[in-house]
Amino acid sequence: MKILLLAGGGGHTTYAYALAQALHELHERAELYCLVPQGDHLSAQRLAKYSIVKELRKPRGPKTPHHEFIAGLVSSGLKSLREVKGDVVVSTGSNFCIPPAISALLKGIPVINIESSIRFTRASKTARILSNFARITALQWDEQQKILKGRVYGPLIPRPEAEISDQGYILVTGGTFGHKQLFDAVSEIGYSNVLLQTGQVDKSAYEKAHPEWKVIDTTSKFAELIAGASMVITHFGATAIEAAMIYRKPTVMVLNKEWTRTVGKEDAAILASKLGVQLITDVNPDTIREAVRKAACNSRKAVKPGTELLARDILEVAAS
Repeated sequence: MKILLLAGGGGHTTYAYALAQALHELHERAELYCLVPQGDHLSAQRLAKYSIVKELRKPRGPKTPHHEFIAGLVSSGLKSLREVKGDVVVSTGSNFCIPPAISALLKGIPVINIESSIRFTRASKTARILSNFARITALQWDEQQKILKGRVYGPLIPRPEAEISDQGYILVTGGTFGHKQLFDAVSEIGYSNVLLQTGQVDKSAYEKAHPEWKVIDTTSKFAELIAGASMVITHFGATAIEAAMIYRKPTVMVLNKEWTRTVGKEDAAILASKLGVQLITDVNPDTIREAVRKAACNSRKAVKPGTELLARDILEVAAS
């Protein structure tokens, strides 16, 4: 059987990666095929361990203007008609998944639709659109039943890939796109033991200001960085969930106000409460210092993952 995973980048790729792990373990003969955003080499590199990987244009990023979004949507749709194939298509969310999911519908291929783990007060546009024809809409939290009709599986997280240790550094990360406001605030504090992952934010200023820091833009071994950290300071997304749930790290989650197209304070507060992590919505050196102090005393909450359960249902749909 052939299973197409649509990995939308960032946290959405984490869902695809977690499912690829589980599908490989449950059915080694299943053929996994992934589409990732064009130029997202990190997603491609991660998923290549389990799958054939091809690229597709992502219509819109956090700051893409409307006219570019329309052009990207058309381009992605045309290529999707050629690339989409298999026994089932799994959407991990983001606008990246809409054109290939619609192509699957046109070809009569069943679609499985996943809602993001950071949605609590309103469903994502992608999940709402795809729920109209998806065979399964997979929810990751009980609270999501109030915003979208579907089945609750639990958080989709990968199994641990690195041994948990404490190497004495604070891991600061803003994900794929980076979080300049966070990085600038941490830079002002004067921490000496920082491992900074900048994503698409230029790292040169931080390397110059802090030669004692280790500064990287991306890495395919991110799990090892989380596993070895004493503390994780990260954006509102999948990294916070991995740090708290998988590697049991004291975690500070920082809202990025520049991301106006995603969810806001209320959703972030709900997620922080469920994970037992500290939340910052007003980013400055003082709030970060205080959150780091409190996070060190927090007890992380145990949550049962839903990855294997959803992987079994994907296999069942593919075989039907």
